[in-house]
Amino acid sequence: MAKTITLKNLPDTLHARLAAAAKRHRRSLNNEAIVCLEAGLGNDAVAVEQQLAEIQALRNSLAPHRFDPAEIDAFKREGRP
Repeated sequence: MAKTITLKNLPDTLHARLAAAAKRHRRSLNNEAIVCLEAGLGNDAVAVEQQLAEIQALRNSLAPHRFDPAEIDAFKREGRP
């Protein structure tokens, strides 16, 4: 069941930014606040686990391409006096 939020005692600058974003996105002030809250709070734990799995897969795909620190140092010094 959906719950109600009431926006009280917002600083003027925050209210103005929220109102401008709501107008830009053609939303009500309350709907814009909800979208901002959802974005700020992030996704649920399932999505976080999925993101971690994707990060690990990317790291694993890069593993065969490790560079030798001496090789990296040589690349950085290349062309320098």
